[in-house]
Amino acid sequence: MALTPDDVVTKQFQHVRFKDGFDPDEVDDFLDEIVIEWRKALEENVELKAKLAAYESGATPAAESAEAAPVAEAPAPAAPAPVAEAPAESAPSGSATATAGIIELAQRLHDEHVAEGEAKRNQLIADAETEVARIRTEAEAKQREESARLERERNTLEARITELRNFERDYRSQLRGYIEGQLRDLDEKSASTDSTPVSAIGL
Repeated sequence: MALTPDDVVTKQFQHVRFKDGFDPDEVDDFLDEIVIEWRKALEENVELKAKLAAYESGATPAAESAEAAPVAEAPAPAAPAPVAEAPAESAPSGSATATAGIIELAQRLHDEHVAEGEAKRNQLIADAETEVARIRTEAEAKQREESARLERERNTLEARITELRNFERDYRSQLRGYIEGQLRDLDEKSASTDSTPVSAIGL
């Protein structure tokens, strides 16, 4: 299937997974295909021009030497060979320029696709960095808030512990005083019982 400039313009390359841009091997294969097809076209063009030049140059001597001897007519087709070489050498210039233009167009399209892929990659990286910065900021703010809450709870617990310790100290002091008072009362009652005469208790 022969290639046309429209094929180069409308060629769609497949996207590659896990990386941006197009598959370099696919692009290179397509460019190689362009080169092969255009080289074939150049060769066919040169061959056709050479045949046309040989045909035109061979027809003119045959008309001029209609009355000449048959021996002189034989070399006539071979004579135009040098004449045919001139078009063969000059013909590739225009076609070569067209081929170079097609290759340049394909290369430009390839470069544009690569640039587009790199721009998309850079955009994705920038978006990811922005998202990471946002998540980090939110995490730091949440951490500060949680630290402040834990600090408040710790202060509350420390105050409660201090209150309980004071209560325990006061309670122990009051309990000790109460017990000591009870022991003194017992001692006093015991002493008074020992000093009472036997007649006083009815014996």
